[in-house]
Amino acid sequence: MDKATVTTESLFDLKSLGQPVAHGNRIFYIETIPNKEENGYHSYIYSIDRTTKERRRWGDAGTSQALLTISPNGKYLSYLGNANKDKKMQVIVMPLDGGSAYALTEEKNGVSTYRWAENGATVYYQTYEKNEEEKDSDLKEKKMPNTTEIDKLTYKLDGMGMLPKDLTYQIKKIGVASRDVATLLEDTESVRLNYVAHDESYLLIAGELDSADEWNYGGTVYYYDVASKEKRSLTISVPKGSFSFAAMSKNEDYLLLNGNDFEYAFVTLSRIYGYDMKTHELKCLTADLDAEISDVMVADFQQNVYGLPIEWLNETEFLFPATQHGKTQLYKGNCDGETKLVFDQRLHLTDGHLIAGSETLAVTYSTLTKTSELAVLDLASGELDVLYQPNAAFFKEHAVVEPEMFWYKGADDWDIQGWYVPPVAEKANHPAILYIHGGPQVCYGESYFHEMQVLAARGYGVIMLNPRGGNGYGQDFVASILGDYGNKDFADLMLGTDYVLEQHPEIDKDRVYVMGGSYGGFMTNWIVGHTDRFRAAISQRSISNWISFY
Repeated sequence: MDKATVTTESLFDLKSLGQPVAHGNRIFYIETIPNKEENGYHSYIYSIDRTTKERRRWGDAGTSQALLTISPNGKYLSYLGNANKDKKMQVIVMPLDGGSAYALTEEKNGVSTYRWAENGATVYYQTYEKNEEEKDSDLKEKKMPNTTEIDKLTYKLDGMGMLPKDLTYQIKKIGVASRDVATLLEDTESVRLNYVAHDESYLLIAGELDSADEWNYGGTVYYYDVASKEKRSLTISVPKGSFSFAAMSKNEDYLLLNGNDFEYAFVTLSRIYGYDMKTHELKCLTADLDAEISDVMVADFQQNVYGLPIEWLNETEFLFPATQHGKTQLYKGNCDGETKLVFDQRLHLTDGHLIAGSETLAVTYSTLTKTSELAVLDLASGELDVLYQPNAAFFKEHAVVEPEMFWYKGADDWDIQGWYVPPVAEKANHPAILYIHGGPQVCYGESYFHEMQVLAARGYGVIMLNPRGGNGYGQDFVASILGDYGNKDFADLMLGTDYVLEQHPEIDKDRVYVMGGSYGGFMTNWIVGHTDRFRAAISQRSISNWISFY
């Protein structure tokens, strides 16, 4: 029996997995699926037994869950959930030995993040208050929009729109048994809770490096003394850098940070820095590794995933991910600045967590033809023990095509990587689309891309290239188009298109199209102004004017 093809509507039948956490012989994770009627996503918490593969549903009646965690004392499953009437995210706890999930917090504006105290008796969390509350009656009477006064350079963000003003950010703590709440910090500048000391004497919080200087886009991690309410930056020795919390050692004497020194402006590769909590010395631990230490692979399917964190293996070694050549690599590093590659396979590790006391990880991953799977990864052998494939039944009845990975010579004879997605049904003289990714500081890679499979099902070939300016190929590669957009990156794209047409004579050269979004939209605009080789073009959410950023 011939298989059906993947369509846009197929998205509503497919589930993605994320946030795996191990406890004993069980792996907890979050399963997310689109809800067509509500035009949104619903997520659910499950656990799976590593031996029997038996699955169990956990949690409450909410539609969204995040930050899945096991309390340090092993008594509770916790997460942020929206089961309450106003759908605000609150800290939810659920006894692991049986009992209902319940909201630990009751914040009017919800909770954005939380951390457990080491003893498992207290939860620290973050919320905010509006400085000038509007009455419901005032909101109902407003018939005309109000003027918004802009007084900061950074006033809106992708995915958020206009940033809220006149907020007081708060960090609070609540007793799990007593439910007593205490406010520890209030700040009009945006902060984020990262870490709670074992003795609860200090917090580590993320914030702007210099909120008074709007041209300084740096970020730092602050040490906040709970008793004195004083804070100090841990990265003051790198005045223009941008840093975030990664992991604290078990003995709390050494801190790992993910960040950069802004040497190459906004395209500086992320590296791991070590901060000695006693001497206050900050040093780069991955200076010799020319790789981006984060997940910068672009695809359209994964939901509710955070990528693999940087985690301590023991008191001197740590594990960290990097994006290289369109795939996720794992490295071991140490406090002496040495690194060693320990995992390198053609796939996208979308989320994961180290299983305590071992060198194995609970992971979710994707490939070019696998949407999202849950597995245990053994670092010693490199083997993936697959525990759950949520979309196995769907793909028994629906066909997907295996993209072809290739390398070619771009401008200046540089090696450029790409993928060609052929039509599901082989056909001579078929059309093809050059689909340019956004960023450009991201990359295509070994990850399931639903839109590309839909186009392939409709008879198109899809050309996916990683021209210079993208990530995953070293610092020189990503920084090469600074002040030079539309020059050699344009040449890379044209040479890549030539290469695919030469390798695939079955493509109709008179029906080759170009499209892309964001930076891909800019390049589409640039391409149609510099060549007429493409039959038609679609420019999505693009910059068309560098002066106004329109």
